[in-house]
Amino acid sequence: MASHRILIADDNQANSELLEAYLAEIDCDLEFAVDGEDTLQKVESFQPDLVLLDVMMPKLSGFEVCQKLKASDATKGIMILMVTALNELGDIERAVQAGTDDFLSKPVNQLELLKRVENMLTLKNVCDENERLRQYIQMMEEK
Repeated sequence: MASHRILIADDNQANSELLEAYLAEIDCDLEFAVDGEDTLQKVESFQPDLVLLDVMMPKLSGFEVCQKLKASDATKGIMILMVTALNELGDIERAVQAGTDDFLSKPVNQLELLKRVENMLTLKNVCDENERLRQYIQMMEEK
């Protein structure tokens, strides 16, 4: 079983396939979503560690999806890497305000993608371990 789960959310199948090919050397399970609503449903069922989230999608934009995920206690710990052709300063600010953990501009460079994904999965592991330790300490204090 792969150690990490990554959800690729992009309405363009060619983009999803490219990201899938780029991620081939990472030990992970991949799932795909085709629009904003599908992304929220797949997050619930697949429970990814990381979402590679396109900004321009039908039904709900990546900004809206990111905001919803980060606003929920159940999903706020999921790492989000926005992948976008938008590179205006205002778009970057919107992504940050929506709660993204990082962003990557299209066309995606494979080495940059792999390094960012690797770093985000490492950070996710650290955050999860901190949460486990916090819960353990809380449990010990209550005894």
